[in-house]
Amino acid sequence: MSQSLSRALTILGLLGDGSRSLDELATVLDVHKTTVLRLLRTMESDRFVQHGADHRYQLGSRLFELANHALEQRDIRSIARPHLAELNMITGQTIHLATYEAGEVIYIDKFDAKQSVRMYSRVGKPAPLHCTAVGKILIAARPQVEREQIAQRITYTPFTERTITTAERYLRELDLVLSQGFAEDREEHESFVNCVGSAVRNGTGDVVAAVSMSVPDMLLDHEQVLAALPEVQRAAAAISEALGWQPQELQDRMTTDKSPMKGKQ
Repeated sequence: MSQSLSRALTILGLLGDGSRSLDELATVLDVHKTTVLRLLRTMESDRFVQHGADHRYQLGSRLFELANHALEQRDIRSIARPHLAELNMITGQTIHLATYEAGEVIYIDKFDAKQSVRMYSRVGKPAPLHCTAVGKILIAARPQVEREQIAQRITYTPFTERTITTAERYLRELDLVLSQGFAEDREEHESFVNCVGSAVRNGTGDVVAAVSMSVPDMLLDHEQVLAALPEVQRAAAAISEALGWQPQELQDRMTTDKSPMKGKQ
């Protein structure tokens, strides 16, 4: 671990016990005050620490945000796991659970298919925003201005011939996801793999995760994968209900009928 990082983490630990002055921190770290001040200014710019009029430092709001995200992810994963396992058992296919944090969509749980075929994804690995069902679900749930900003920042890596490669196409895809209530990955991330995904909401209705099912077309073709969408949506709805979201309200905000998508084939 670098010396600066070690000192920064020590500062956060000290502030966890209560506010400290610059002099107090420098004394504990046994370094010059200018060194501590430089670290504090860096952390303050990212809201990891803050200081008041009395020039005493305390933990900043960014740490509370991260703590809430960590707790939220842990709770979502534990609550979702039995529903994911059931979906995996019913379909026999690869099931993913993903969340959005700090600009990335991260897989936080996965159940492998019953067959020997294994997906490229793994728990803890970021999912491309522009070509995965979970990525589309989670970004589509962001406010419009943020969606547009994200779309402009993405590096549109063309994983396959079907991958979305422009911000304009991506934004249209997000609009489609919002209108139909689910997302697809039609061989966009991995060749010959189709995927459908649905949103998970918390008690206030915010989209906090996405559930998806991925299947190589040697096992099921696109229409067969789409036919399994209601099972994916039921699993997402069950997780949402466990998180406090009312089932009827969930149904009102989701499109459970797959016919709109079929009409576009």
